[in-house]
Amino acid sequence: MDKFRRTAIGAALKSGLFIKRSVGKIKEISYKGKINIVTDVDKSAEAMIIKAISRSFPGHSILSEESEPRNNTSPYRWVIDPLDGTTNFAHAFPFFCVSIALEKDGKAILGVVYDPMRDELFTAEEDRGAFLNKKKLHVSGTKKLSDGFLATGFAYGVQDARNTNIRNFKNFLMRAMAIRRAGAAALDMCYVACGRFDGFWEMDLKPWDSAAAYLIVKEAGGRITKFDGSKFTPYDNEVLATNGLIHRDMVRVLSTGR
Repeated sequence: MDKFRRTAIGAALKSGLFIKRSVGKIKEISYKGKINIVTDVDKSAEAMIIKAISRSFPGHSILSEESEPRNNTSPYRWVIDPLDGTTNFAHAFPFFCVSIALEKDGKAILGVVYDPMRDELFTAEEDRGAFLNKKKLHVSGTKKLSDGFLATGFAYGVQDARNTNIRNFKNFLMRAMAIRRAGAAALDMCYVACGRFDGFWEMDLKPWDSAAAYLIVKEAGGRITKFDGSKFTPYDNEVLATNGLIHRDMVRVLSTGR
């Protein structure tokens, strides 16, 4: 496990430093959808991470946002988002991160999320707790949804989708203390893990958005499910992550609107 952790952290720190130094220096922007952009920095950071992992674990599978999946017979699979929050990065808005998870037989056993602008490294290993720069994390103690400081996001297809997050946003706006929409799901979830947010929900995420942060929240004592309270995996397209104490109330709002 030590080699897994060292490899993931090393790759996250190296690519994160590259991303930080690249702010304001983008050479190429392309579109994967109507408002879904990718930059040359995303691709270069991804190549750095994949190279580091492949060098140490050549037989492992890799699922990464900007590349074709590499599927091997190994029980291990790395799930990578080289730059979560690309739109923020492209506008020099300092809320983005590197996200790297390791799964064994489909179950997350290691999660690393690195925010290069704040030099904050979130890590978790299965059954070993979650940490921020080596300090153990725990979710908040907020007990009432009315006192809740929440976060959410909107999918890239929000302008064309029939089922959007707008109604949920309105419902929570009427029931919580405040809501933030910062634009990087992995960091939002890590903020739940360290108690900065009390809850987070979002629709239409991809596995690389949540795979690492999912384990970090779980190991910090939080709770993660789908909107109806049922079991969540990073391969589901909706996520509700909370401190556990307001989870039932958030499920109710998401399920009934009340």
